[in-house]
Amino acid sequence: MLIYLRKRILSSALPLVVVIVGVFALARMTGNPASLYLPLNATQQMRDEFTARNGFDQPLLVQMADYFGGVLRLDFGQSLRTGQDAAAMALRAFPATLQLAATTMVLAVLLALVVGCWAALKPNGIADRISSFVSMAAASIPDFWLAIVGIWVFAISLGWLPTSGVSGASAWVLPIATLLLRPFGVLVQIVRGSMVSALSEPYIKLARSRGAGELRVVTHHALRNAAAPALTVAGDLTVGLVNGAVVVETIFGWPGIGKLMIDSILQRDFAVLQAAVLLTAVAIFALNILIDMGYALLDARVRPVTARA
Repeated sequence: MLIYLRKRILSSALPLVVVIVGVFALARMTGNPASLYLPLNATQQMRDEFTARNGFDQPLLVQMADYFGGVLRLDFGQSLRTGQDAAAMALRAFPATLQLAATTMVLAVLLALVVGCWAALKPNGIADRISSFVSMAAASIPDFWLAIVGIWVFAISLGWLPTSGVSGASAWVLPIATLLLRPFGVLVQIVRGSMVSALSEPYIKLARSRGAGELRVVTHHALRNAAAPALTVAGDLTVGLVNGAVVVETIFGWPGIGKLMIDSILQRDFAVLQAAVLLTAVAIFALNILIDMGYALLDARVRPVTARA
């Protein structure tokens, strides 16, 4: 397992370098921050001084070398907008994204287990057809559209929920509901398929012949063996939530890493943008490694394969 872990870390190094170079290049393509941070009547001398003070007058290769050196020292510089440490700003915002993603996935997994098991008890029955329709619809609805409709209906029209912010439990409802539907829809299909396959195995028939109740058969026998595919997909969906919560965080004003990225792009705050993207990339790579290791531990059939990989 240690050999596999070392190889997975080394294989993630190249994509991480590509991310670092890519965000550096794309950030510079947004234009010179001097036109945003200096007044409209700023003289050319003021612009030149601002550019030189922040190192933007250096060749791109020199700027990139300085940036890589800062990354190795975990020093991303200071925010052009606030003057605060860029890495500290990214680290303060990231827990809010993790809390939102983790809460969403826990609820999605629990709901999907209940609905998927319920549907698998009678394949092609009414419950199965209803759950299939609901899950496919949930997996197909765009997040941004659902967020806008949710704000219009529940916040503006009915006034039941706040439109943005994190003050109180009610502020969590719309962001979680928006992010919940897609993973819920996908996981219901995974759980349902795995449970149908597991319930047809000989050991299930043996358990029933020995007088085991249906609830015990589902929870203690079938679900345990059907959990590995669902947990693997849940891990991948969690990575997607961390990476894809940018739109939802921006719409709901959620103070997470996604909103920080958007604000940094709009304000051409290069240091904060680079720190936020790199922190997110490292978190995603770490989550992917944990998912692979967890799957190897859950499913003994893939353990020898991963050990030799």
